[in-house]
Amino acid sequence: MNISVKGQYALHALIDLAVQKPGEPVKIADIARRQKIPQKFLELILASLKQGGYVISRRGAEGGYLLARPADSLIVGDVLRFVEGQHRATRPERKRSRRGTDDPFADLWERVDDAVSEILDKTSFGDILRGWTEKQNKYVMNWEI
Repeated sequence: MNISVKGQYALHALIDLAVQKPGEPVKIADIARRQKIPQKFLELILASLKQGGYVISRRGAEGGYLLARPADSLIVGDVLRFVEGQHRATRPERKRSRRGTDDPFADLWERVDDAVSEILDKTSFGDILRGWTEKQNKYVMNWEI
């Protein structure tokens, strides 16, 4: 599975929303600043994610974006396939090797792709968030004596 910059930005935008307090909309400018994503590009990505049912938006001065459902129900593989233009539930047909069918590595690359897809399809944004939080808390200094 190839992941474009757009796909990476979409993942970062969704994890940014997952970190925020539930029910509180987040402004595009805030996500763009924290995640270092060009704001105009992020606007297009969030509009697409809204069409896909991954985020919702609220209008007005206190408006912004929120996750459309809990982070535990948003699967990384589903989001990537949607953003990368592979809207089918199944994986896209594999690109043929430049060397054709006589590539001795073709089966290996297919197994690698299957393994990556399996991991992405079993990982939710809630899983990512818990792992990241745990990693961050692991390195917090404790000055207690």
